[in-house]
Amino acid sequence: MTADAAPARTATSAPPRTRRLTHLLAAPLYSLYTTRLRHEVERLPLPAHVAVILDGNRRWASLAGLRTPADGHRVGADKLDELLDWCVRLGIGQVTVWALSNENLSRSQEEVSGLLDVVAEKLASLAELHGRQAVRIRVYGRLEDLPDPLRDAIRSAEEATASNDGLRLNIAVGYSGRDELVDAARALVRRLAAEDLDASTMAERITAEAIASHLYTAGEPDPDLIIRTSGEVRLSGFLPWQGAHSELYFTDVYWPELRELDFLRALRTYQHRRRRFGR
Repeated sequence: MTADAAPARTATSAPPRTRRLTHLLAAPLYSLYTTRLRHEVERLPLPAHVAVILDGNRRWASLAGLRTPADGHRVGADKLDELLDWCVRLGIGQVTVWALSNENLSRSQEEVSGLLDVVAEKLASLAELHGRQAVRIRVYGRLEDLPDPLRDAIRSAEEATASNDGLRLNIAVGYSGRDELVDAARALVRRLAAEDLDASTMAERITAEAIASHLYTAGEPDPDLIIRTSGEVRLSGFLPWQGAHSELYFTDVYWPELRELDFLRALRTYQHRRRRFGR
């Protein structure tokens, strides 16, 4: 695990004029270093599947002086476009992001309403953009618990991109790792019960492979690398089964401020680790 402190958080807390001047002066150096680091990571094996916990939108919005948390979530939603561009450029084939947890739904009604609107708007935007391109979108979570407008947006995005064969974008919405495991166990037991098996035989048929085949992500490869932004050093129940052997990377940068340079640092750290897969 790596906690990579970055100057972005400090810059955000500075006055707007100071931030603009700082960014202007640093831009050429940042561009040069980013290009150099991109060339460096391109020379070594890259993760095929990267998962990202998109954390820090509310804290960033507060520091930036925005009026509501929804403003921060909206900026964070737009940042996803940049992440996809970085991954396409590098040839990373699959990206999974955690956009909304079940716990998020327990926040104030005003904030939850704004957050759900942002997610629905972003899904509509992604469907419009990538319906004409190559990205395939799938959404995971307890979708039946979400409001109808958001479920409609999810269905539209998945249908519009279902035949695409480029980058695979998975979005966890209304997701909890514990709920996923419970739902997988229930689905497996229901299937075995339908075969009219006795209890002993059913128990023998409950294997790791059988459980995996009933996860939300069934059929998809596990993530090689999981990144969490905002300085929190925990997974909070994100992909507990699939992430058992994933490499973990934690950065202090809030999600709306994540730069390509920060993403490349995570990839470089991954490339210099020796993966053991529990062996």
